[in-house]
Formats: sequence, C-alpha cells, structure tokens
Amino acid sequence: MSDYKDTLYIDMDNVIADFKSGIRTLSESELEEFRDRYDEVPHIFSKMKPMEGAVDAFKHLSQYYDVYILSTAPWNNPSAWSDKLEWVKLYLGGEAGDPAYKRLILTHHKNLNRGDCLIDDRIDKNGSGSFSGELIHFGSEKYPDWRAVVKYLDEVFIYTS
Repeated sequence: MSDYKDTLYIDMDNVIADFKSGIRTLSESELEEFRDRYDEVPHIFSKMKPMEGAVDAFKHLSQYYDVYILSTAPWNNPSAWSDKLEWVKLYLGGEAGDPAYKRLILTHHKNLNRGDCLIDDRIDKNGSGSFSGELIHFGSEKYPDWRAVVKYLDEVFIYTS
C-alpha cells in the first residue's frame, strides 16, 4: 500500500455546518434586516452546529483521505472569514495533529483547487460545477446524509487501495 492519499475536499455550509441552525439563533430584527441574505449577518457562521454525523465522518475520512475543508465566505461579511476558522477549531480541532489543523481553504473559485473529490451541497456555485475531480452532491437522493457519503467513500478506498 502506498503512502499516497486521494485528496478529498468538503464544503462547509450545509455539508459539515448546519446553516439553518445559525438562522434559528437570529433575533426578529436580524431576520427582518437580513431577509434573503442571512449569510451576511455578522457572526452567523459562529452560531452554527455541525450537521448530523459530520464530525465523526470528517475524522473517519481523514484516516483514509487527504481531507480539506473547501468553503466560500461571503464577500460582504468580513466576520465570516474568521468565524469559519473558529468553527473548524471548535468542532474539528485546531491543534497540530488534529485532522483539520491548517486544512481550511476559503475561496470563491473551488474549481481552482485540484483534487480527487469534492463533497458539496451546491453543484453550480463558486466553481463546484467545474471542479476537475468527482463531485459528490451532498443532500441529493444518492447522497442524502453523511452515512451514505461515508459508505460510498469507504467502498472507493477499499477498491483503490
């Protein structure tokens, strides 16, 4: 078995972080002020909880793949950039040796990253549709949750290792 690991990118919002859980924390005035643009609410990204099974899936997949979080931070929400880093540190670990240590990439052009696979809930935004590797559509009928994604990627690993 070689030391090479396939590169796996995982989107953040609505894939490992539950965006709706952040919206549920907003006040009535914030809901009104930021209607249809909740991603611009200051610090909303620090209020999100992990998607069910996401933390365990990330840690599991990190044993077999070279895993990175590949996310987009809203241009009009400067706090989002630092909040996403703090979220990763809180839920996935921020110390040397943790599977997510220095593995957060923020970009509006996911297609510029080279890798074997991208797990994303949106297949047509921020370059995900032009990603050169395999695109796993999280939340789709084929991959509705982390259990389905991990099952598939475990099978891929077994057949390619």
